[in-house]
Amino acid sequence: MKIAHLILAHNGPKQLERLITRLSNPDSAVYIHLDKKTAIGPFEYLMNYPNVYFIKKRVKVYWGAYNIVKATFNGFKEIIRHDKGYKFINLLSGQDYPLKSQQFIHDFLSQNPNTAFMNYLHFEPDWLEASPRIKLYHFNSFTIKGRYLLQKLVNKIFPVRKFPNDHIPVGRSQWFTIPIECAEFILNYWDKNPKLRMFIKFTWAPDEFIFQTILYNSRFKENMVNNDLRYIDWSGGGVSPKTLTVEDVPKLLASGKLFARKFNLNNGAEVFNLIDAEIDSV
Repeated sequence: MKIAHLILAHNGPKQLERLITRLSNPDSAVYIHLDKKTAIGPFEYLMNYPNVYFIKKRVKVYWGAYNIVKATFNGFKEIIRHDKGYKFINLLSGQDYPLKSQQFIHDFLSQNPNTAFMNYLHFEPDWLEASPRIKLYHFNSFTIKGRYLLQKLVNKIFPVRKFPNDHIPVGRSQWFTIPIECAEFILNYWDKNPKLRMFIKFTWAPDEFIFQTILYNSRFKENMVNNDLRYIDWSGGGVSPKTLTVEDVPKLLASGKLFARKFNLNNGAEVFNLIDAEIDSV
């Protein structure tokens, strides 16, 4: 059972290298989309690892903007075009790390062959703070001068926006593990719906809901499990999860999750070493 790991990265070649080595398996491959704002030179040595590929069509990624969706779709397209018999696409960031052995992960997904593991909430009533992301116009994906002033003016004049195709919007986390058939469906649906593509370009952080929403409003809804298989600590509040350290190791290892985020190798390698030692001892 083959897995394609798609990593969205923008910095930290040494941390990315460590992630790659822990994902290494004869039945898996790693595809890396490196933010186009980042020079690729310091990362090129990673191509020497077996089954590691860099997404050729890179885009500049900005927080909360549409291009992170575009980067993900570019990764989907390249993985599907390679046609190496992958059964799952596992979307990760460069700050993620596995909490289980590759054998465990492969066995788990083999036992759940048609399951889309995605974290999602209904915008109404479960995720009300996200509603303005789609009901208002957002110009953060554009670089025109005075865009936020224009955004404010447009939202005063135009009525509340409605999601295209009468879809029920759902979402929460952008990180997921889905069967290749689900990725193909999402990609085909996206390509065939220009109205949806235009709508999404004027939303905020669409990477956290567009993939789930397309699947939820399709025949694949029954394949979705509301579990993204990730340990993420939001206890600190704010817009970003806590950076995990040594003190978090007991909790994340007891979580039963397959992956965790986020980590920072610049804070030291001990947290990684402890996780690896626990995994390798099983």
